[in-house]
Amino acid sequence: MLLGSLCTNDNNQMICAVGDDHFHIKDWIVIDLDEPKVSLKKAIEYFEDFPDLQAIGISSFGPLELRTYSPQYGYIQESSRKKWQSINLLGTFKHHFKIPISFTTDVNSVAYGEYVQSILEKDPVLSLAYITIGDGVGTGIVDHGEFIGYQGSPEIGHILPQRHPDDTEFVGTCPYQKDCLEGLVSTKAIATRMHRTPAEISMYKHIWDVVAFYVAQSVLQTTLFLRPQKVILGGSLINDIELAKIKTAFADLMQDYLDVGNLDDYIVLTSQPSEKLAILGNLALAKKQRYSQVIQ
Repeated sequence: MLLGSLCTNDNNQMICAVGDDHFHIKDWIVIDLDEPKVSLKKAIEYFEDFPDLQAIGISSFGPLELRTYSPQYGYIQESSRKKWQSINLLGTFKHHFKIPISFTTDVNSVAYGEYVQSILEKDPVLSLAYITIGDGVGTGIVDHGEFIGYQGSPEIGHILPQRHPDDTEFVGTCPYQKDCLEGLVSTKAIATRMHRTPAEISMYKHIWDVVAFYVAQSVLQTTLFLRPQKVILGGSLINDIELAKIKTAFADLMQDYLDVGNLDDYIVLTSQPSEKLAILGNLALAKKQRYSQVIQ
């Protein structure tokens, strides 16, 4: 069975791929996120070269309308990518391809990819939360093969964390809530404080302890509310050094209230590059969508 995947990444690109029902990738291309009509035309033409496609999995930056009963289901909503606002992404592909199509957020597809990968490795993680920290803060949560969030994907990036004692004067950069998690730890938030890009800042500067304190709070709240088997961190701002800081801050905040096991197993980095996980997740979701529609 041939399946398709379309996902977006942080580099303003769209990745189209095809693979089989064992999730082996057969072919892929990268398309720049240009004018929507131009980029979508290229994606459609790519998939048209595979007439045996049985289903497609689509994941995208958001926010997306994920409520299936909404007239706007499948649309990109108020995105920072202004040209892509109000684009009927799902509807565009349904118009051209009369096959099952799954639709979710970019972070959800990565989370689902981690879930599927754990099963393929015969070490299943049945409940996981994936949090990505970069230009924004995104979250995908999978529990026994299903996403958490009926009204849409979780918005952990907009929790209001306790402020670090050395960071009380920074107002935050979120246009909605100012000092929510995203407004305190995104690349824009760090650059605004430090007057340089995060890539130019030594990992041993105190700002990374501050960021770790905030990210650890998101992991803490995720743990207390959802009790997942694993919390997976990704994005351009998270590396091994920052991960160690986050684990230390998490332990200080948790104070042994809950036993989550070995922190090195509980809070981890993504197992593979996010684009590869997103493709895997989309292929699996496409396969799931195809079989669910056949059964119906």
